[in-house]
Amino acid sequence: MSYTIKKYNKESEIDLSSFLYDAIFVRKGETPPPYSIVEKEELKVYTENFGKEKDDHLLYAEEDGRIVGCVWVRVMDDYGHIDDETPSLAISVKKEYRNRGIGRRLMEEMLSLLSSLGYRRTSLSVQKENYALRLYQSLGYRIHSDKGEEYIMVKDLC
Repeated sequence: MSYTIKKYNKESEIDLSSFLYDAIFVRKGETPPPYSIVEKEELKVYTENFGKEKDDHLLYAEEDGRIVGCVWVRVMDDYGHIDDETPSLAISVKKEYRNRGIGRRLMEEMLSLLSSLGYRRTSLSVQKENYALRLYQSLGYRIHSDKGEEYIMVKDLC
């Protein structure tokens, strides 16, 4: 099976809260948090009114009519915030579609899009134990600051 990468538009029906929930890092052996966690103020900044601001951009991977992953950015005061010019990035791939290169391709396409739109850099936050840390490093993200259990990482685009 193959997937295609598509750009978000008003007709795109994406349950962004569901993808946000799937993006929450859960350590091996720990119980995932309740789904209601996505309603907390510090997480709602990722999804609330998405698509209404000029810095809201989203790409998604679709396979056989099903959305299996997405990457999105917005300038927001989130865990990965470094300044009001740099969009923070979030990415999520449904569990059964991981380890197939979908996340890497989504990230590469988003970085290309952001660069073409004139953004100077992008940031993200990642738990130090999260396996995705290696992906971010391989894409050129560097550690901007150490926040104890997590890093804020930055990728220069120009």
